[in-house]
Amino acid sequence: MGIREFPNGSSRGKAATLGMRRSPDVSPRRLSDISPQLRQLKYLVVDEAIKEDLKWSRSVEDLTSASVGLTSIEERILRITGYYGYQPWAASYKRDERSRESPAPAEAQMQAGAEGSGRVNRCCWKCSVTQLKKIVWGVAMVLGVCSSWSGSTQLAKLTFKKFDAPFTLTWFATNWNFLFFPLYYLGHVFKSAEKQSPKQRYRECCRFFGDNGLTLKVFFTKAAPFGVLWTLTNYLYLHAIKKINTTDVSVLFCCNKAFVFLLSWIVLRDRFMGVRIVAAIFAIAGIVMMTYADGFHSHSVIGIALVVGSASMSALYKVLFKLLLGSAKFGEAALFLSVLAVFNILFVTCIPVILYFTKVEYWSSFDIIPWGNLCGFSILLLTFNILLNFGIAITYPTLISLGIVLSVPVNAVVDHYTSEIVFNSVRVIAIIIIGLGFLLLLLPEEWDVWVIKLLTRLKVRKKEEIPEGNGDITSGLPNKSRRTRPSMSSFAH
Repeated sequence: MGIREFPNGSSRGKAATLGMRRSPDVSPRRLSDISPQLRQLKYLVVDEAIKEDLKWSRSVEDLTSASVGLTSIEERILRITGYYGYQPWAASYKRDERSRESPAPAEAQMQAGAEGSGRVNRCCWKCSVTQLKKIVWGVAMVLGVCSSWSGSTQLAKLTFKKFDAPFTLTWFATNWNFLFFPLYYLGHVFKSAEKQSPKQRYRECCRFFGDNGLTLKVFFTKAAPFGVLWTLTNYLYLHAIKKINTTDVSVLFCCNKAFVFLLSWIVLRDRFMGVRIVAAIFAIAGIVMMTYADGFHSHSVIGIALVVGSASMSALYKVLFKLLLGSAKFGEAALFLSVLAVFNILFVTCIPVILYFTKVEYWSSFDIIPWGNLCGFSILLLTFNILLNFGIAITYPTLISLGIVLSVPVNAVVDHYTSEIVFNSVRVIAIIIIGLGFLLLLLPEEWDVWVIKLLTRLKVRKKEEIPEGNGDITSGLPNKSRRTRPSMSSFAH
């Protein structure tokens, strides 16, 4: 019904119909095997009824228009004869069903891209929120460190007007370090999911001292030297407050950062950094200028020497801690500071008693002792040490260090209104130089690599921001030179 025979080719038409009805199971695998059918195709024509019934079929469209969809003779034969089980109608139907069931590849890619961009946006949002929290906590830490450090310094200065006993004040404030580990354990109870008993937590933190824990030998070899350095650092600092104003004391104590770098470079073999050497030079120059600002008077020289000694003891404490004990976790650091308080109670208590009976640090009666100033100073110093040791858990260490620098202008403002300090040009330059050196010491070790990357990015942006007009003019020059330049083939002939 579908194939019409020509008058002079009935046998050829029958052969063609037999070839068309051949089963795919016995169909040939090469195009040369069906060469008789190829020769018979020119006598075939599609009936108009089939065209009408299959007007949406791709095979009929390919037969009527040879320029659309027909890329080879083999494809035409396969679509007409149905060899190899090729059924264009079924294939198109399956494609239609697949297109209805599943989205197009472009739509799938768009959906995948949208999901990927959504995940990236969520990750960026989480990172930005985390960084924002750290910055907010950092600002709070800067204010806390600045206020506690400057407040303790001013309160110590005020205490010495009624209670002239710097070593006793040091001993009294150091005893408050015993609260470090109990405060840490309270934070552990409220924050940690797996809560431990105080004894279990103590044993776990004692591993910091070695496999055997905190033994008597470890106490005297590792804890006692640091207890001595802690006491000397605070005593020299408080004794210097009696001699000079709090502004000079706070700014000179900032030199301990430079001393830490010099000792780490010599003892710990840390990386050499030229910028930190410059910062150390600034610190030494600031010390000399600060001494010159008061005209090398005896009390100022002694006070400056005491502060420099306090900064040196603090630097030695930090370097030896890193050399002998390494790095400590929060619980281990809290336990270590509490152990220092135990050492202070057991072995340093006798010194204030001796100073009292020798009348080096003497007071007539206990009623005149300003207990409010003593407790306030101890609480502020304890707060400062807590923020300094545990603040890195919630913010950047650089922001915490900035609080120490900001205590200098706070003390300067207080001294300006409460004492007769003279801010001459030499003192101001010395404060600026020491502060600049402290800030240079806060630079990370890879700061030079970051600066080089930033400069290269700026150069690339400048190149990209060249006006397009200049680019068009310059781009036209090589084309013109190419047109006027003769080819090498002309010279070859």
